[in-house]
Amino acid sequence: MRGAMFAIPDGAACRSCGGADLTPVLDLGRHPLSDRLRSEAQLAEPTPRYPLQVVFCGACGLLQILETVDPAVVFGDDYPYFSSVSDALVAHARENVARRIADLDLGPDSLAVELASNDGYLLQHYRDRGVPVLGIDPVPGPVAAAVARGIPTRREFFTLELAGKLRAEGVAADVIHANNVLAHVADTNGFTAGIALLLKPGGEAVIEVPYVRDLIAKRAFDTIYHEHLCYFSVTALDALFRRHGLHLNEVERLAVHGGSLRLRVGREDRRGDSVRGMLAAEKADGLDRPGHYLGFARAVAALRDDLLRLLGGLKDEGRRLAAYGAAAKGSTLLEYCGIGPELLDFVVDLNPHKQGLWMPGRDLPVLPPAALLERRPDDVLLLTWNFADEILAQQRDYLAAGGRFVVPVPEPRIVAHGSGDGHGG
Repeated sequence: MRGAMFAIPDGAACRSCGGADLTPVLDLGRHPLSDRLRSEAQLAEPTPRYPLQVVFCGACGLLQILETVDPAVVFGDDYPYFSSVSDALVAHARENVARRIADLDLGPDSLAVELASNDGYLLQHYRDRGVPVLGIDPVPGPVAAAVARGIPTRREFFTLELAGKLRAEGVAADVIHANNVLAHVADTNGFTAGIALLLKPGGEAVIEVPYVRDLIAKRAFDTIYHEHLCYFSVTALDALFRRHGLHLNEVERLAVHGGSLRLRVGREDRRGDSVRGMLAAEKADGLDRPGHYLGFARAVAALRDDLLRLLGGLKDEGRRLAAYGAAAKGSTLLEYCGIGPELLDFVVDLNPHKQGLWMPGRDLPVLPPAALLERRPDDVLLLTWNFADEILAQQRDYLAAGGRFVVPVPEPRIVAHGSGDGHGG
């Protein structure tokens, strides 16, 4: 296999176009499921691990992982992610909703649907403006939280079959939101076809995905985990949507999650300059060809070596280290870099559903953020660097007391009180 670092199994095909022209890009090894935090009683049990290998499709330009873990296992009943924990994410959703209401003239006769609606963090803003809503999400905890705040929610995976059932019930959407979910679905084409079916003529799907250009440029390998099956360019997205009678009409780059795209997709072809410009830029820069991605493995290995050198040096100086953020990206970083109790004492996280558990595969306890001031580690590895501004603002007292953060991506660096560097990439 051309440039192979690992063998691609016979019969492997692109998740989007079904093509077999797959080029190996990055092998991160075998990883536990990134959001399967463990209880103390589970620590004695073996941790299941799965290959985490990235390939590029030469036919449609999609970067993707090879392994598909059963979605019912990945997003099981104890899946711990609650979007409302992040004030920045809730504010981001509020701004998005306000723009959609204005642009689409939505009101009491409209319907806003969100796929992977989690705890209602986005749909609550429509409800508060008098727009009827429907959430769809498979995970019991977040769905219960959404229903408790008055957001009608169906606890199911969104599929083409479910879209057909909803249409049979007379449900059709003026706007469909899908934030950071398209990359998560095993049936990429069925999910996209379901959006096309559920969307009213003249309606709009507003989809947010992490941008593969930022992933490569920022060496953000920690956003690669088994929940994220795909890593999208505008080129790959345009091909996917057109396959299902949808059109990518506008695209906007966002800073959220370390670099994302907001896509406006409809059943009518109204392609704007933003899409034409980004397609041309990606072609000029080679994002539609494997060569753009083949140096990524070397860049990721260099980042790992730099980070371990920094953390090891701090430990050798006698400094006590902890981490912030029991997130999926944190699990990937800790696992790939081999960071565990020999370097870190504990991890803190604002999400109460994660506190009292242990990081998957690393045996690091997850505590509330108050532990930073109570236990006073000298340096804190910021695993959730994509929310650096929000977290550093929350931890101003820890910084003022002399604590420091180590931001690992796009290059390891130390942030201290008064350094003026609050950006995580």
